[in-house]
Amino acid sequence: MKTAQTASVLFGCSLLIALIHTALVPSATYAETYVAGQFGVTLPQSLSNVKLTQPQQLGFSEVNSSDLSLKSSLMGGMKLGHFFSRARWFGLETEVFYTTPNIKGQNVTLSAPGGPSVSGQVSGEHNRILTWAPMNLVFRYHRTRLQPYVAVGPGIFFANRKDADGGIQSGTTIGLNSQLGVRYYITRSWTVFGEGKYNLARISYSSNDNDPNSALGYRATYSAFIFSFGLGYHF
Repeated sequence: MKTAQTASVLFGCSLLIALIHTALVPSATYAETYVAGQFGVTLPQSLSNVKLTQPQQLGFSEVNSSDLSLKSSLMGGMKLGHFFSRARWFGLETEVFYTTPNIKGQNVTLSAPGGPSVSGQVSGEHNRILTWAPMNLVFRYHRTRLQPYVAVGPGIFFANRKDADGGIQSGTTIGLNSQLGVRYYITRSWTVFGEGKYNLARISYSSNDNDPNSALGYRATYSAFIFSFGLGYHF
């Protein structure tokens, strides 16, 4: 009886070790170039340090606004990357993703240096942001199938907003795109991953400042946490 129990324990331990080995030890060869799709959710912080770009329309040389709260939204995009064979822990990646952190309807306070402060309710606005990161520097731990990684690079942010009256302003700027994630090799060619991104940019919604009928333009700091997951094909 004891012999049977001992054999069962040894078998169970051997099976557990085999499963851990299968999960963590990489296969003999890994492809280094990959393409991946990603899907997730954007959790934006409020637009901060908001400054109107046409303060003269209100009779002041400078007009500031209180922070503008944004809604969370879905996010989708693609990645293309390559890890170098002589330094498998390092790679380059380009990615593009799209999200819609719309501006909430809210109470806003406008103020000018030496002038009065005025508060009022404003309607919500559509806000679309397309981000292209042309070159992320990616650093990974490559010796197991389960690979944590970090990445950082510049992001080009294409922003567009439309107010309740149909007025449109857009802006393009360069900011920060960063990642912290983990990737798991299901097979030599297929991986799944999950990651958190942080984006930061100073966006100027001022494309139509010369049009008196356009939406009121402003500059604001955009920052957001993005949580995404995806599927990659390596070749």
